[in-house]
Amino acid sequence: MGLLDKLSGWLGLRKKEVNVLCLGLDNSGKTTIINQLKPSSTPAQEIVPTIGFNIEKFKSSSLSFTVFDMSGQSRYRNLWEHYYKESHAIIFVIDSGDKLRMVVAKEELDTLLNHEDIRSKKMPVLFFANKMDLRDAVSSVKVSQMLSLENIKDKPWHICASNAIKGEGLQEGLDWLQEQISQ
Repeated sequence: MGLLDKLSGWLGLRKKEVNVLCLGLDNSGKTTIINQLKPSSTPAQEIVPTIGFNIEKFKSSSLSFTVFDMSGQSRYRNLWEHYYKESHAIIFVIDSGDKLRMVVAKEELDTLLNHEDIRSKKMPVLFFANKMDLRDAVSSVKVSQMLSLENIKDKPWHICASNAIKGEGLQEGLDWLQEQISQ
């Protein structure tokens, strides 16, 4: 650690480093959301199904994010729990147009929230009700009801309607998450 790093740490100028898990079923838009949240100066990557996980780093005005973009394919979901202990927040992405798999998303969310490494933490959970541009997408209020989010009493949570491709709703969610983490 150099002198400038030490000095910025003492003065409180260094950005707080946070680990965020980005979870949700496959094809919900997790990678697209992360790519939209990264600074525009960061080169865009082609979006392909995530195998295992990807790690992305970016900074906001007050935080330095390390985001673990976890595959939502059923055979990889058991990897999620290996990252729970070191996480400070969760972004859970739901495909609002996929009503058939909403039950699966709820089961995965319930499993996540009841895991011993998550249950005991007051970590914030940000939900993106994604793909709102689809004709048959259900509203964020309906997604909230279908996932029984009102039953989450021990953690701060927030749901945002989003369209990851256009970046709509993402900044609102990121602002909320930053506020929760900075408290």
